[in-house]
Amino acid sequence: MLSVFHFTSWANNVQQADTLAVEIYYWQGSSQLDFTYRHNQRQLDSLSGFLHKIFSNGKFRMEHIYIVSGASPEGSTALNKVLSKNRTRSVTDYLVRHIPAWQSSMVTESDIGIDWKKLREEVELSDMPYKEEVLHVLNNTPEWVVKDGIVVDGRKKQLKELYKGECWRYMEKHFFPKLRRSYIEVLYTSIPRPIMSGKFPEMDVKESKEAVLPSLVPETESHLKVTWAQPLQPFYMAVKTNLLYDALLVPDVGVEFYLSKGFSVGGNWMYAWWKNNGRHRYWRIYGGELVLRKYFGKPGGGSPLSGHHLGVYGQIFTYDFEIGGKGYMGGEPGGTLWEKMNYSTGLEYGYSLPIARRLNLDFVIGIGYWGGTCYEYLPVDNHYVWQQTRQRHWFGPTKAEVLLVWLLGRGNYNTKKGGRQ
Repeated sequence: MLSVFHFTSWANNVQQADTLAVEIYYWQGSSQLDFTYRHNQRQLDSLSGFLHKIFSNGKFRMEHIYIVSGASPEGSTALNKVLSKNRTRSVTDYLVRHIPAWQSSMVTESDIGIDWKKLREEVELSDMPYKEEVLHVLNNTPEWVVKDGIVVDGRKKQLKELYKGECWRYMEKHFFPKLRRSYIEVLYTSIPRPIMSGKFPEMDVKESKEAVLPSLVPETESHLKVTWAQPLQPFYMAVKTNLLYDALLVPDVGVEFYLSKGFSVGGNWMYAWWKNNGRHRYWRIYGGELVLRKYFGKPGGGSPLSGHHLGVYGQIFTYDFEIGGKGYMGGEPGGTLWEKMNYSTGLEYGYSLPIARRLNLDFVIGIGYWGGTCYEYLPVDNHYVWQQTRQRHWFGPTKAEVLLVWLLGRGNYNTKKGGRQ
């Protein structure tokens, strides 16, 4: 929500004071600025552009910046207080990179913990079930009731128990995400042009055309050169390995990079070249894959590289399998990968499950087309006797993965479900 409010005027509209208000939202349990969440990128870009306009335009003067952050009621009151403070600090850190150092003292920070006032406003404007009962609790019940040093009752407890939790679940879905926010208010004034009154000495036309009214902005300020920092974009990536390949003694490693709006691009490489000439046992395979994915949602406020995802992939690989009997070789014997590769392409579906702060398990299945040449042979007296050549034309499952994923990047981590909000 980006808005400008005119709230007063001075000296017969000669000078006006205005505010610009911006709201930034957070994932559950997180205090990191996520540019991809809701409209945060657009809001922060608008705020940065507005601040740039104020400092580069002599028509405006910065007066003050207020930042207040809150949290939703899940989790303990003390932890939510810390969380709201960290959210305020994240916004402040962002702003000081976009305003001159001599203006940083104009920032006032505030953290309110659980934003009960905002919750009350949302309930009043809604048509939720048992609205009046919920408002009665919010308006008449203290935040907590302490007896013998132990919290025995309070606003949160009563809301959770009201109608067997139905009201709490409704608010958790519809209202709580709106409480996980930072509210930023920029106060600025327009600088008036000087009003000249009285009589002036006569001057010729040329002189009057060259006359310039003096500026009210001090010369040192009007000539101040401001260097603007570029906003720090979040960087999310993952390093992964396929546990199914590892179990089959095929070492592999992959990387994935988050782009924006739920899209990512990734690739991996596998290589195994085991052999035992005495027993004619071979297990040879190597190749790689590229995949483009679209993620849908973050379970439990997790990494952008978490949750359900769909993708399109392409693979190239070669193989040589023979375990004491007939052998199967992908592609022409000898040569490079490009001369003997098989290939596949298709669509995949998966779910990346958070299991730790920086770890996910990603379950993936792919269906598509597998093509290429396959040679069948028999190992006889240290020779390989060709049997037949076949062309692969397979439609069906061509990919199965259980990936252990290590999340890297600032803010690229999972939060515990049901923890701090």
